[in-house]
Amino acid sequence: MAAPAEAAAVAAPSQSEAAAGSAACAVVLPERLQRREAERQQGVERQRQKKEAQVVKEEQSEFFLAAFAREREAVEALLAAGTLEEAAARLQALQKLLTGSVRFLAPYEVRQGQETVARLQGDLAARRQQLQPKKKFAFRTLKKEAAPGSAPRPAEPAPAAPAAPGLGLAEGESGGPPLCGFSGAQDEELELGPAELLQQDVLLSELRGCRVRLRGNPNTLRVRDCRGCTVLCGPVSTSVLVDGCSGCLLALACQQLRTHRTRDCRVYVQVTSRAVIEACSGVSFAPYSWSYPGIERDFESSGLDRNSNNWNLVDDFDWLATDKPSPNWSLIPEQERIACWD
Repeated sequence: MAAPAEAAAVAAPSQSEAAAGSAACAVVLPERLQRREAERQQGVERQRQKKEAQVVKEEQSEFFLAAFAREREAVEALLAAGTLEEAAARLQALQKLLTGSVRFLAPYEVRQGQETVARLQGDLAARRQQLQPKKKFAFRTLKKEAAPGSAPRPAEPAPAAPAAPGLGLAEGESGGPPLCGFSGAQDEELELGPAELLQQDVLLSELRGCRVRLRGNPNTLRVRDCRGCTVLCGPVSTSVLVDGCSGCLLALACQQLRTHRTRDCRVYVQVTSRAVIEACSGVSFAPYSWSYPGIERDFESSGLDRNSNNWNLVDDFDWLATDKPSPNWSLIPEQERIACWD
């Protein structure tokens, strides 16, 4: 009789342990279910937020496109009417609208907006040239006294001025000549001041080994086909185009920077929109750091916001991959950046 009692005694703890184990499982199972349910709800919430963000983004994009179209039409109407100062102000507002909307626009929308702004800037420059009073001039031929008995020589026609070579138009450029700039110089120190630059369209072309200082506030700047040059420029109200350059050092402040067909150049830039490169290689960027007496006044007249600088945000139109950085541009390491320009 003792054996069954002992067996029962042994069995009793086993049953209690089983009951405890079942209770533990009952606790663990709801915890797992609760954890899974919480994860599911978090996933649903993330999807909801993502969907709402997409709706907001689409609404913002639609609002931008409508507002941009209205402003573009207003600028075109002002240009047609010849109201150039108001057109320039509206065009600057259009550029700011685009700059402030870059964060939620698709890349192709940004590019279309930049191309539209560039075209309108070209149209504005062309209308300024068209409406500028034309200078009246006439050729005069100095008469030499003829030798006694000889017939007077007829005046020779003045030779036509040769067209500057290699100045094909780039995207957004006007066909008229620039109001100021330098072309064809080699190994020279070139400089323009505030009075010469104020709201002018400046062209630097076919320079070799030159150092150019532009202390003032131009309206636009084009740097075309330059080699081994240093170009230091004050704040530009609208756009800068760098095209076909190599081995150059540039300091630029502007609303829009476009760089085409350029290689092995260092660009110190302050830009309110995203810089654009196309068909470029070996282009490196750093924040704008050039200064000169009166630069704060020029920034004020340019309308640029000194606190807005997207110097390290660059769109490469030849690099479509989103998971790998473009090999065509880079950032200049901080220890290698120029601190003293003079």
